[in-house]
Amino acid sequence: MIRKSLPNLFTVGNLFLGVIAIILVYTEKPALAAVMIILAMLLDGLDGRVARALNVQSEFGKELDSLSDVISFGVAPAFILYVVAFTELNPATAWITTALFPICGALRLARFNVIEGIPGYFIGLPIPAAGGVLCTLALFHQELNVYVLVASSLLLSYLMVSTIKYPSFKKIGLPKPAIWLTPIVVLLAAGIAFAFSSSLIKLNWLSKLIFVPLVLYALYGTFQGFRRKR
Repeated sequence: MIRKSLPNLFTVGNLFLGVIAIILVYTEKPALAAVMIILAMLLDGLDGRVARALNVQSEFGKELDSLSDVISFGVAPAFILYVVAFTELNPATAWITTALFPICGALRLARFNVIEGIPGYFIGLPIPAAGGVLCTLALFHQELNVYVLVASSLLLSYLMVSTIKYPSFKKIGLPKPAIWLTPIVVLLAAGIAFAFSSSLIKLNWLSKLIFVPLVLYALYGTFQGFRRKR
């Protein structure tokens, strides 16, 4: 029973962290909210690998994963950016930009669930990567013009529903003996995050550090897509 439920526990943990991120941003802790999204990304990366390693994949797990991803990587990052940067904008611009991101994320997940993909690639920017970029980008709201953030959110929304191919790392699996160490890895990551939470400067630095590889991934896929079209 535990063996079959372990991947779903990671997925539920992902959803839990997404909800906590929404709560944190409304208590004026956007940096910590961004860290919750990053930890949710870790859980999201583990659930499928654990399911494949234990050979317990199921349609239930697949649907639960998609529903969790809409909240953790669609709704939560959009709310983080709205609260820290969009509240002073024209309401129509702010609301449409904020709503469009999770809508495009949901469309991308629906397409992923019903259309067979290309081996080794994702079609469209994966929603965890898009959400990770958006929530960490929100931490730059004091350094960037608000319309740069609006444009970035719209671009990420488009990339999710685009037909651009992004490399998939699903083939990087977990050896069975390592599966039972995954909860320890998650707890260790959470411990580091909360250790940094006592210092706002360190927390911002930790979140922005994650921003670099996520942006490089998004740019790489986009560049490759344009190069193929040309």
